[in-house]
Amino acid sequence: MLKLTDQEKQEIVRFIEAGKELPEKYRFLLFEDKREVELVWNGKTNEVCNLVLPFQTIEQVDEPRAESTSDTAEYTQTSLFDVDTRGRQLKGWTNKLIWGDNKLILSSLKNGPLREEIEAQGGLKLIYIDPPFDVGADFSMDIEIGGDTFTKKPNILEEIAYRDTWGKGADSFIAMIYERLILMRDLLAEDGSIYVHCDWRVNSFIRLVMDDIFGSGNQRNQIRWCYRGGGVPKNDFAPKHDTIFRYSKGDAYTFNLDDVRIPYSEDVLNSDPSRYDKSYRDNAVYEGYVPNEKGKHPEDWWTIQPIMPSDKTERVGYPTQKPVELIQRIIDASTNPDDLIADFFCGSGTTIAVAQGLRVKRVKQANGKEKLHYYFAPQRRWIGSDLSKFAIHTTRKRMIGVQRQRKAEGQDYRAFEILNLGKYERQHFVGVNPNLREEEQAQQLAQKEAAFLELILRAYRAEPVAQFESFHGKRAGRLVAIGPVNLPVTRLFVEEIILECRKKHITKVDILGFEFEMGLFPNVLDEARAKGIDIAPKYIPAEVFDKRAVEKNQVVFHDVSFIEVKPHVKAGKKGQPATVAVELTDFSVFYSQDSIAQAEEALGKTKRAGSKIVVEKGQIVKLSKDKKGVMQRETLTDHWTDWIDYWSVDFDFESKREIIRIQDLESGETREEWTGDYIFENEWQSFRTKKDRSLELTSVAHEVTPGRRKIAVKVVDIFGNDTMTIVEINVGGGK
Repeated sequence: MLKLTDQEKQEIVRFIEAGKELPEKYRFLLFEDKREVELVWNGKTNEVCNLVLPFQTIEQVDEPRAESTSDTAEYTQTSLFDVDTRGRQLKGWTNKLIWGDNKLILSSLKNGPLREEIEAQGGLKLIYIDPPFDVGADFSMDIEIGGDTFTKKPNILEEIAYRDTWGKGADSFIAMIYERLILMRDLLAEDGSIYVHCDWRVNSFIRLVMDDIFGSGNQRNQIRWCYRGGGVPKNDFAPKHDTIFRYSKGDAYTFNLDDVRIPYSEDVLNSDPSRYDKSYRDNAVYEGYVPNEKGKHPEDWWTIQPIMPSDKTERVGYPTQKPVELIQRIIDASTNPDDLIADFFCGSGTTIAVAQGLRVKRVKQANGKEKLHYYFAPQRRWIGSDLSKFAIHTTRKRMIGVQRQRKAEGQDYRAFEILNLGKYERQHFVGVNPNLREEEQAQQLAQKEAAFLELILRAYRAEPVAQFESFHGKRAGRLVAIGPVNLPVTRLFVEEIILECRKKHITKVDILGFEFEMGLFPNVLDEARAKGIDIAPKYIPAEVFDKRAVEKNQVVFHDVSFIEVKPHVKAGKKGQPATVAVELTDFSVFYSQDSIAQAEEALGKTKRAGSKIVVEKGQIVKLSKDKKGVMQRETLTDHWTDWIDYWSVDFDFESKREIIRIQDLESGETREEWTGDYIFENEWQSFRTKKDRSLELTSVAHEVTPGRRKIAVKVVDIFGNDTMTIVEINVGGGK
């Protein structure tokens, strides 16, 4: 501690006696360990999440699509990876697409059992992130329905994430990204690099945060991504560049200059060499110098056009999609083939597609114009994550598309799996002030939970009950259990309900949740039904927070979707094997967003013509008012297939158990545990793309062995929500 004057000592005593905070200057006078420059904001803390939650594998894609009728078809990917007769990858790294809050994902990757697997791959060599730097990026999605566009509002989990990011403006954004960047730094290999993408809204904040975490000496570049197109302001220069900060973790890092050189322009190659000074020798031709045949050394400003709305090749319909040409320069510069990379805000999956080997180059045509040519390069291993189910679904489709292309060209590819985080501990995520004493925290937790439960029960028109551990209310002879406000309902949550039902002979339960864990249904419901328990899961709508809607009984808790399928089994004859094909026969949804009555009322109040699209009880309806004030309704979802974006089949469900690895907090030892569920092995799928909106409704006929087996069918709707059903068949032997 530095020597204080008597006046300073007296001032400190006065502040302490008055119970007031000391002025900022005393932080630097009282403690020797100080910085001359320090980044400070409201709520800053150096504490980061250290929870370890188990990763649950809910789906695996080995073979992108089984076109053959045989279980023992020849597979192309045998040179790198051993596969079984179903095409399943038997060893080596499996790429990972993870749904959930990336703070919890990063903490679980850093501190959990999967860290050993990451280190076995040589560590995480590159992280690229494109966080939500736009204050308007609120998880809304534009969904194309025929020739119209419907804007899907964010769900409650996404709204909470948005408020956590932007609720207090820059303070909350910096707090959000700061904790995650610390976790990323700790997870990154010692010779790894990180690229953080942002624009003028937050680039000054990001640079200070990156300097604080990685050290200013480890900043390698501040890249300007320049582009054209879009609107321009009337009274300002047009903002037509983003910033990408490139930092290394230490002094050792990968930089492959020759892999990212840019071809010289024709003007440079054909110009008079005497015009150029020797200082420009790596960027131009001069006397006595032969330019590098691979091109010039790239500058830190990159002119690459964004994906245009009219693009029919690369565009996947995700609002923040970045071009392959941009991401490939980052990956090629800072990684080598088979390196492990990650994108924890993966969005449309461009980083993942490029890691899977997708590349593009500009080819000059006969008319002098350039055309983008897509091809494949050596793969990198990858981890991708996002909080949005729509992002996970978009990336899944994109990766299957890349796998299909690689397979068609006879190239190898790695399997990938889709993961959840499980076993949440609710008390960590209810927004309790961490600065309170333990007893005050418990009191605040109880108050918040009580208010939340009262709100949901009132909207559901249920009366509260107090004599149960898992149940919060009762309505029409059914007990009601309410999931957490800011987490998905998990298998563990449902299992605890089933356990209490069996102990107390309860047979009818409604489970209300804002979101449900991916892959949760129908297995857990079938398990409950086998024990004599009827569980009805229902989505809590955002309208529960609308006091007027609650008072008018306008809040609709809608059911989860359900699927109907028809298996077509053909017995084998004369030594031929039996086959089964699956036909998708029905898909029902019950979503609501806004209401027809409210939309018509709003349109009626305006004098202008206009239109609005709403979702009511599983129907998407367009309401239009012409100049004469005449109102019309048009149902955009004419057929149940209009709701389906994707569906897939596992022809032998329950053949692969879901095993999670759990780390004992005291001993540090890891054990494997079966969750009681199975991994959906995605063997055949049909889905819509921007170029092809058709959908097959019957799968390929698949050869099967005699006996009983379960077939699982998964459907993903146009909003990115998944639903699964399971059917059992009995296949007779051949004659």
